[in-house]
Amino acid sequence: MPTLIAHFQDMARNNAWSNHRLLAACAGLAPADFAAPRTGFFPSLAGTLNHILMVDGYYIDSLHGRADAMDRAVAFVAHVDLPGLDAAQRASDRRLMAFCEALEIVDLDREITLRRPNREAPPETIARVLAHLFVHQIHHRGQAHAMLSDTSVEPPQLDEFFLRDELPLRREELRALGLPEV
Repeated sequence: MPTLIAHFQDMARNNAWSNHRLLAACAGLAPADFAAPRTGFFPSLAGTLNHILMVDGYYIDSLHGRADAMDRAVAFVAHVDLPGLDAAQRASDRRLMAFCEALEIVDLDREITLRRPNREAPPETIARVLAHLFVHQIHHRGQAHAMLSDTSVEPPQLDEFFLRDELPLRREELRALGLPEV
């Protein structure tokens, strides 16, 4: 039976693959279309994808125990070009995968503090922070996916990752990303 650590490792790899697919689709847009106002919490594809990157950095820094995680998030400078955003997201995805690969069972219940700008947050376990981070990523990628539906670029499938029957649909991308075939 897979462990919770194995699940988090798979989710980190799924995150990298999903980001790759979504950003590759966005590469088919003109820069003006990537930045164009759209319906969503962050009203553009660029804004939404930069938000994902910024929040990923905040949580990954916090998971690593960086006391300056919030300061770094506040100082985040959004990428105006897709290649820069893509490179930064890939680096962030590698950090998250490395963190999950290094997890041990005792780490899951270890508490960390998520520093917030205007309040003192209670300690959270690493397991809960990771679960929240993955939900956050999926939530906002879904918004970006919907925004792509309003463009000339077909939104990519983002749910072909876990089932063995769908491995042929993702195999080449996994290889290109250096990820194991799950």
